[in-house]
Order: sequence, then C-alpha cells, then structure tokens
Amino acid sequence: MATVMQAYRFALDPTPAQRRTLASHCGAARVAHNWGLELVKARLDQRHAGEDVEVPWTLTELRREWNRAKQQVAPWWAENSKEAYSSGLDGLARALKNWSDSRSGRRKGRPVAFPRFKKKGRCRDACRFTTGAIRVLPDRKHVQLPRIGIVKTHESTRKLARRLEQGTARVLAATITRTSDRWFVCFTVEVERTLPAGNGHHRVVGVDVGICHLATLSTGATIPNLRPLEHSLWGLRRLNRQLARRRPGSKRRAATREKLARVHARAANLRRDALHKLTTNLATQHGTIVIEQLNLAGMVRNRHLARVLSDTGAAELRRQLTYKTTWYGSRLVVADRFYPSSKTCSACGWVKAKLTLAERTFTCEACGLQIDRDLNAARNLATLAQHVAQSGWETQNARGADRRTQPAGQVAMKREAGTELRSGKTGTAASSGAATWP
Repeated sequence: MATVMQAYRFALDPTPAQRRTLASHCGAARVAHNWGLELVKARLDQRHAGEDVEVPWTLTELRREWNRAKQQVAPWWAENSKEAYSSGLDGLARALKNWSDSRSGRRKGRPVAFPRFKKKGRCRDACRFTTGAIRVLPDRKHVQLPRIGIVKTHESTRKLARRLEQGTARVLAATITRTSDRWFVCFTVEVERTLPAGNGHHRVVGVDVGICHLATLSTGATIPNLRPLEHSLWGLRRLNRQLARRRPGSKRRAATREKLARVHARAANLRRDALHKLTTNLATQHGTIVIEQLNLAGMVRNRHLARVLSDTGAAELRRQLTYKTTWYGSRLVVADRFYPSSKTCSACGWVKAKLTLAERTFTCEACGLQIDRDLNAARNLATLAQHVAQSGWETQNARGADRRTQPAGQVAMKREAGTELRSGKTGTAASSGAATWP
C-alpha cells in the first residue's frame, strides 16, 4: 500500500442562488489577491526608497496583514468564507515565491514574471477550501462546501464515495472552478492505493508522438489525431467576429462570450478524453513504455507548427503516463532529447545525417529499408528499452520513473545547474530555500 495524491473532479448543477454564491467566493479570492499584490508593490517601493518596512511575502504574513485591514478594504468580507480570501492570498504567495526562486536560480525552466493584477472576466474563476464542512454526501448526488452549502452534482460521486466509506481516502481540499458556463468542484484526496509490482504484460512498446497521428506505436498501430481545435476554427472565427460587433457591457456580448467559451471548452474536453483513453490503454496493456523527451517549448516557436502541435497535448500525454504507469504496474522510460530516433534505421542501426520534416518515409542507404518515419522512430524507441535494462544505469524500482536514457555512451547536452543525473539516481530534488526579494 502506498499513499498518493489524487484529484476527483465533478461537474455541479447549482441553483441560481448558489451560482451567485460561487461567483461571489471567486470574486472574493480575486479581491484578496489584488489587495495583497498592491500592498507588496507599495512596500517594495518604500524599501527601494530607503525606508525600513516589512514586505509580506509568505501566506502567513499576507493573512496577518489582511486581517488587520479587511474591515476597511472589504466591509462585506463576512458574506463569504474566510477560505476564499485565504485562497487568493495563497495564490499570491506562491506566485511571489516562484518569481523570487526564478530570479535566484532555484527554479528551473523559463523565467517567471512578477505577479499581475487579476481582472474580472479575464482571469480564471477559482477558489480553494482547505477547512470547514467539505463532504461528499452518502446519496452520491450532492457535495457540501463551506458557506455555500449542499450542491447537487451533475454526475455520480460513487468513485470517491466508495473510497471514503472504506476509509482508504481522505479529502484534503476542494477547489471550485468555472469553465465556460459550467461550475466544477475538484477534491484533492489522499488515497491509499495498492501499487502492483507488474501488470502481467512483458511487451515493450515505443510511442512516437506526432502531428499527422497522435501517436504511432512500434506495433504498427496508429492513433488518429482528433485535432479538436482545428475543427473548431470555423465556429471560433464566426463567434469572434460576432463578439467584435457587440457593444461592450451589453447582454448580447455576454451571451456571445459564453458561446465562444463553450466552443473552447468542448475542444479541450475532446483532447483530454482522447489522451486519457490512450494513456490508460498503454499503461494497462504493456509492461514497458518508451517515449521521447521533446523540446516542445522550442518546437512551438515554429509558426507553421505551433497551433497543430499545441492541439495534440503532447506534454499532457507524458504527464499522464508518468503517474498511470505507477498505478498500473508498468514502467516508463523517457529517451534523451537528442536521441536520433527518426534518423536511425530500425533494421541495421545506420544513422542518417539529416532528415527534414518533409521526408515522411525513411530510406536506409545501408540496407535499403523503406519505412514510415514515425513507425521507424517508434521501433527505435522500443529497442532502446533493452539497452536501458542491460546497461545497469536504472534504479532497482523503475516503475513509473521519469528517466532519460543514454544507450550509446555520454550524450553532449546542456543542463541547468543542479539538474545533472548521476548514476543510480533519477530526477532532481526540489530546493527549499527561503523566498527573497530585491
């Protein structure tokens, strides 16, 4: 048995009064966030001017300042749960920490900008509850939230209710969000799961993610790319033109915005559904799954590929495989970013010097093999798993581990400070330094 963090998301069917209450809590979180950000900026300006003032940077400090000023800033604060204001301040504290860690080099990845003010209608409506009456009712049709009360769910909550009744799950927090005109509640749950040592399958499959097909497997199977956003472009163009003609602040403009949001939400749901079906099938039907570590941030800079590549959700596919392989007892191997899977012949191992994106068929000059380039890459990835198992570089427990492979010796590549992979170790340890500010 192992304890893992899992999320359960349910759509809600609130009454009109409950909709206003949900929106009020999200608005309260936004007000607290903007007030805290304004206070931090004012204190930073005072410090730069030479004054000795304390800059509230953590959630504890921001909450203390809010409790002192809430009577003057928001006399109506008692209408909403205190968790709403704490949710906005918590988001601000996280953003400030990410910004300071990015400036000091403790956070890897692209630089993080300083937090910005949130505007109604432009930011995501969300509010998080960590204390209070957070329950899933036994009838499996209603949930209870602090100050909001009992809300009917659009779907059954039996998957979470069964675990709660059996005592194998504990609700830690609940987050309400609005997508388009629908409200959702997401429970963060601590779940006791039995992690199997294997799933009974010993097959190795290489997965090549692409644009023409969502994924090409080394078995020869191809998963079609639904391209939900591309198929929605005609409706999006029409609604955007219609929105531009509406008078700002009018009811028709608000109705058109809801229609536009529904089209975007449907495209996102179709993409998420296809990825979940694919990753679940891979994790349950194969023993070892090999994928590539793609430089997606660099690939989307190509304006000819940016939209279609983002429409595939390749990063989400890898994220889902990372935890599903752990749940179902399979193993995930991530090939190095510079591994030439598409340029290598899957039959004889000959490596082609250059392969353009326009060449959809790989032709080997050594053995004469002609094969689809995506299938060739998938077969090379499947063969790569054998090198990893024989090299002794992986750890004893490789299930679900997100690792990079080096089957042919050291690969020259650039890494950021503190992200080197040593023998017998996988991943990096997150640094836990105190937040700093200029």
